[in-house]
Order: sequence, then C-alpha cells, then structure tokens
Amino acid sequence: MTTTTGTAADTTLEYRRPRGIVAMFHDGAIATWRNLVQLPRTPELVLFTLIQPVMFVLLFTYVFGGSIGQSLPPGLSYAQFLIPGIMVQTIVFGTSQTSVGLADDLQKGLVDRFRSLPIARSAVLTGRIAADTVRLSMVAVVLVLVGYAVGFRFEGGWFWGVAMIVGAVAFGFAMSWIMALIGLSVRDPETASTAGFVWLFPLTFVSSVFVPVYSMPGWLQPIARNNPVTLTANLLRELAIIGRPAGGTVLPVVLWIAGITAVFGPLAVSKYRRV
Repeated sequence: MTTTTGTAADTTLEYRRPRGIVAMFHDGAIATWRNLVQLPRTPELVLFTLIQPVMFVLLFTYVFGGSIGQSLPPGLSYAQFLIPGIMVQTIVFGTSQTSVGLADDLQKGLVDRFRSLPIARSAVLTGRIAADTVRLSMVAVVLVLVGYAVGFRFEGGWFWGVAMIVGAVAFGFAMSWIMALIGLSVRDPETASTAGFVWLFPLTFVSSVFVPVYSMPGWLQPIARNNPVTLTANLLRELAIIGRPAGGTVLPVVLWIAGITAVFGPLAVSKYRRV
C-alpha cells in the first residue's frame, strides 16, 4: 500500500510581502491605520486640538476684530480675512503633534520594534504624517463651520472652498516633515513640543494671519510678505473670496510646499534610519 504526500508548497499558502514601491505604500497604509485608530483612544487630544482654533476665532473676531477690521479694504469683513489665515496658523501649529508623536514612540522604544520588522523604512514616518494629515483635515472642516457661525462665507463657491482646505492641508503636510525631523532629533515629547513652538510662533505671527502686512512697520513688511505662511494665507483668501487664485500666489506656495517636502522629507527619513 502506498500513500502520496504533498509537499509543503502544495498544502500551505505562503504570504508574500509586496516589494519595491508597492511595499512602501502597503506598509505606509498599515502604519497610517495604526495611528488613526489611536485617535479615539485619546479623545482629550482630539478635543483640545479642536478647541484651540475655535478659541482663536472667537477671540480675534469679537475682541480684536473691531480695531483690526478698520485697517482692511472697504467691503472686506474681518471674518473673511481671518478664517483663511487662522486655518493656516492652526494647521501649522497642529503639525507639532507629528514631532511629539514620533518623540513619544522613540522614548517608549516603539521605533526600535518597528525597525526590527520587515517593513519599508519610510513606512513609520509616512504613516505618522499621513494620519496627522487626516487629523488636520478634520480641524480645517471644523474651522470652516465655526467661521460660518461668525460671518465667514465661501463667496467664490464651495468648489473653491474645498480647494482652500486642500491647499491648507497640503501646506501642513509639508511642514510635518520639518516637525518629524525635530521629533526624531530631540527624542523627548516635552522637548519636541517646545522646540516646535519656538520657531512656529514667530513664523505665524509675523505674517498676514491676523493683520494685513501693510499695517506692520516698514522694516518688517518684506519679511512678513515673503513668509510662506503669509503666501499660503493670501492664496486661501483668494480662493475663498474671489473664487480663483489671483496675483501670482499659486506658484510661490507650490514651490514652498515642494521645496520643504523635498528637503526635509529625505532628511527625516535619513535621521530615522540612524536613531
């Protein structure tokens, strides 16, 4: 009597990981999901992330809006001027969570565990930044809703309103790579948070986020006018109010987004490989 036995390849299925660029996107998507499912577990983080921009909108609209609004061109309300600017400011501030999250993973030893897995080296970074980009998109939508409550309107239509949100989130995506590099460099969550805000505050306040550039001292105007936050805020205002980009604002913003990503993306990945 004879028996026939199959080989292991006949009786088992072997999981084969994707390779190359497919593996990069595959692993990045898994890392993104890992970060997204953590959001419901930290409701206080989501809550305070949403409360801060709401407070800024209400304070500047009802406390400073009367005086600042007098310096605006006739027919332009302060709410129309403020919401696009504060959207940029909120998203830029929100990118600090990228540095804090990565520093926290480093401190807890999670990055060492990720590095021991057979995954793409860029997956941890892209997953973190992609998840944070989703979170920033949620914040942008909340800001629009609050803006509508205080008088802001998409005068150019909702299509350009969505384009405004996409532009703001794209700028935040680029800035997240800077924050990723900071988080990987300092390795401590508290230090990462402080290191981020040290340069984010002057970057956002010396801009057209809250006041028009021409109301600033003459020596400060060239700095504020060429600030990437100012350029992005001005583009968002054009999309929301005029309904199209005007004045050549698109190209500088695209160049800033592409340049920041091209420089700090590889630097962050290189730093991750060496931590």
